[in-house]
Amino acid sequence: MKRIIYVAAIAACAISASAQISRFPNPTIKIEHDESQGTVTSYLVSDNGSNRMTRSTIELNNDAGPVDGIITLNTSDIRQEIDGFGFAITSTVGYNMLKMNADQRRSLLTQIFSRDHGYGCSYVRVPIGTSDFALSEYTCCDTPGIQNFALHHEDTQYIIPILKEILAINPAVKIISAPWTAPLWMKTNGNWTSGNLKREYYQDYATYFVKWIQAFRSHGIDIYGVTPQNEPLNRGNSASMFMGWDEQRDFVKTALGPAFRQAGITTKIYAYDHNYNYDNMSDQQHYPTKIYADAEAAQYFAGAAYHNYGGDASEMSYVHNANPDKELIFTEWTAGTWSWPGVGINAVTTDAKALIFNVIKNWGRGALVWNLMLDSDRGPYRPGGCSTGNGAIDISKSDYSSLTYNSFYYVMCIAASAVSDGAHYITANGGANGIDCVAFRNTDGGYGMVLLNDSDATRTILISDGADRFTATIPAKSLASYRW
Repeated sequence: MKRIIYVAAIAACAISASAQISRFPNPTIKIEHDESQGTVTSYLVSDNGSNRMTRSTIELNNDAGPVDGIITLNTSDIRQEIDGFGFAITSTVGYNMLKMNADQRRSLLTQIFSRDHGYGCSYVRVPIGTSDFALSEYTCCDTPGIQNFALHHEDTQYIIPILKEILAINPAVKIISAPWTAPLWMKTNGNWTSGNLKREYYQDYATYFVKWIQAFRSHGIDIYGVTPQNEPLNRGNSASMFMGWDEQRDFVKTALGPAFRQAGITTKIYAYDHNYNYDNMSDQQHYPTKIYADAEAAQYFAGAAYHNYGGDASEMSYVHNANPDKELIFTEWTAGTWSWPGVGINAVTTDAKALIFNVIKNWGRGALVWNLMLDSDRGPYRPGGCSTGNGAIDISKSDYSSLTYNSFYYVMCIAASAVSDGAHYITANGGANGIDCVAFRNTDGGYGMVLLNDSDATRTILISDGADRFTATIPAKSLASYRW
C-alpha cells in the first residue's frame, strides 16, 4: 500500500486598499488520517469567492514533470526536539470561550488540539495570576502571608475549565506558565506596575510557585515549565515586575530551584522570557548566558524563553552556541492594529518567518502566540496593558458565536500539523526562489515539513527523504505543511 502524506496549505488572501483590515475567511479545515487513500491530501484557504477552501490530492512517488526546485531532507542530521506550537490561555480567553455554545467550543478546540481530527497543537501558555488580559488585577496571595495562598476565581472559573477541555482532547499538551507580578506585599513599590521582588521574600515567593503548581495539579493539570517572570525588563505593563539577570539568578539559585527540588516538582524552569534585544539594556545583554555562568544557578534552569517585540532570532543561536546543553523556547508574540494591513496578504509570510522558520532554525523547540481568543473589541483587557491586539481568533461580542480567524491561528495550526509529539528538527538542502522550509523527523519514523512560498509566482517543488518523494505545487504567498 502506498504511504500517505497529509498536506494542509494556506494562501494569503489579497486585500484592496479600501479593505485593509480584511482577514482570512473562516476555515473548515480538517486533517483526517485516512491511510487507505494512499495519496497526498491538500487543503488550501484563499480569497476565492464563495469557495473558501479547496482540496486536492497528490500521489506519493509521482512523476509530475518539470519542477522549479528540489528539496532533499538530511535525515541523519537530527537536531533539537520540538515541544510544539500553540496559544496562550489567559482568563480573557477563558471568559470569551465559555460564552460560546459548548458544542461549538468543543468542535473548535478539537480542530485545534486533536491529533486525530485536527491540527494537533500541543503547546499552551498560562499566566500565574493576573496579566494584561484578565478581568481584574489579582495574584493568588493578595493578603500578606504565604499561608493565605489560594487560586483566584479567574483561575477556577475561566482558565482551568478550558485547560481541562483541551487536555481531554489532547492529554499530551504541554503547559508553560509565567507570573506578570509577584503579590504586591512582596514588591519594593507595592504597586501592580514595576517594582522589584524584595530579597526577604525570595523564600515565600518560591513557595508561591510551589503552591500554584500543586493547586493546578489538584485539578488534574500538570505544569510542564515556568519562567520566574514574564518580560522581566518591562516596567510598563499593567502588571509587571523588573527582574534583572542577577536578581533572577539569585532567586532561582537560593529559593525557587531548591524549593522545587524539596517538593519533588519536576516542572522545568526557563530563564528570561523577553525580547531578543534585551530592550537595548547594555547591562542585560545575553541575559541567560550570564545566569548560566554561575554553575550553582545553572543546574536549575532547563533553558531560556524569548519574545519577538525587538531584536533578531539569531540571538537564540548565540545563546545556544554558548550553552548547547540548554533548551530554547519561544513564548510570545502578538499582532494588532499596528500590523495592519499585515493581517491580509503579508500576514502569513511575515508571521510564518518569525514564528516557524526563525525560531526552529535558531534552535527553538516550538512557538506560542499570545491569546487564542479575544472579543471583537480586542478584550477584555486591563487598563494600561495592550488594548490594540488581536487574538489568533476574534469572537463577536454580539453573539459570542461568529469567529474571525487571523493569521496566527493558521500559522500555528499549520506548523503543528507537521510534527508529532517528540519530533526533532532536521535540516534540508535545495529549494527554489522564494521558497523556505523546515523539516522534522517524527517519532513514528516518518517526516514532516512546512514550506513557505514568499514569491509572487506558483512554485512546483520535488521533495525527497531519500526513500520516497513527491511533487508539490505551492501557490504564491502561501504556507503549506506535509506529513508522511
